[in-house]
Amino acid sequence: MSFSESQIKVQDIEHLGIVAGIIDEISLVDLFNQLLGTHPQEIISAGQVVKVMIINGLAFISAPLYTNIFI
Repeated sequence: MSFSESQIKVQDIEHLGIVAGIIDEISLVDLFNQLLGTHPQEIISAGQVVKVMIINGLAFISAPLYTNIFI
């Protein structure tokens, strides 16, 4: 299977992809959800919020959290 240049999308995520993978590997999101509990009306769990806060903090960016798509 071959791809043309218009079909390939490259993004430079630097170290953030590795950090997101490690957070998933150690089940940090699940740990926070167990400790803090969940609510039937919540859209984003507390664990996911913590994950995004960590990634946002490591990126040293001023973009709002809702613009980061690492969940």
